[in-house]
Amino acid sequence: MSEATRDPDISLPFPIEFLIRDTPRSHQSTNSKAKAHWKQKVGELARSHVNTMRELYFLDDRVLAATIFYFPTAAMDGDVDNIVKLIVDGMITIFYPDDQLLERVMVQKFEPGVEVVFYSLTPTLEQATETEPPVIYIRIDDDRSWRELP
Repeated sequence: MSEATRDPDISLPFPIEFLIRDTPRSHQSTNSKAKAHWKQKVGELARSHVNTMRELYFLDDRVLAATIFYFPTAAMDGDVDNIVKLIVDGMITIFYPDDQLLERVMVQKFEPGVEVVFYSLTPTLEQATETEPPVIYIRIDDDRSWRELP
């Protein structure tokens, strides 16, 4: 379904936000079973969230952005970029038919003891900041304002 033929009655209503209350797995892990289980868990939680919004929907070819905020229980072992791939791959066929449609991915960790000020919180992001870590906040959005560079 192209963007020109997108039907709001059967397309996903972006932005979509949800939380995962768990520690993300690294795509560099040597434990392939744990990586597959993590991708499956991400997919199940994403699908469960979408099912609360819409029973039947079709994926289209909209360009999307992903925001991933990780709130760990302690200083994070490993690099923050290593958690992205399995999360993004876990959402394929749920939010997008192919992760190539993700034009922008923003990821950030918020470790305990590091002061951060949020000036604008959605209810889901506010819930993430108030939830006992570990928690991962995920937002998938079709807003293309990131293309408007100064």
